[in-house]
Amino acid sequence: MSVTKNEVEHIAKLAKLKFNENEIDEYTTQLNQILTYVDKLNELDTENIKPLLHPVDGENVFREDVQKKSISTEDALKNTLYKTDKYFKVPKVIK
Repeated sequence: MSVTKNEVEHIAKLAKLKFNENEIDEYTTQLNQILTYVDKLNELDTENIKPLLHPVDGENVFREDVQKKSISTEDALKNTLYKTDKYFKVPKVIK
């Protein structure tokens, strides 16, 4: 499978891109090189290979959720001048 110069021009038109002749020739060559590489990958025997959900094995790096005692509302509000009974008072941000 290969890409023609006309196909590159058509793709550029669909993407609303403007290329000069040299760029069209260059992109045609580059796309054909990419397709040749992908075609080479298709030669690999993947019969006994399990599909991956993600290419990199990862592990959960988050800590477990552990419920623990936190500071009281009174302690949290003691250093602010802007408060109501048990809440911080902040400027209105939505009209």
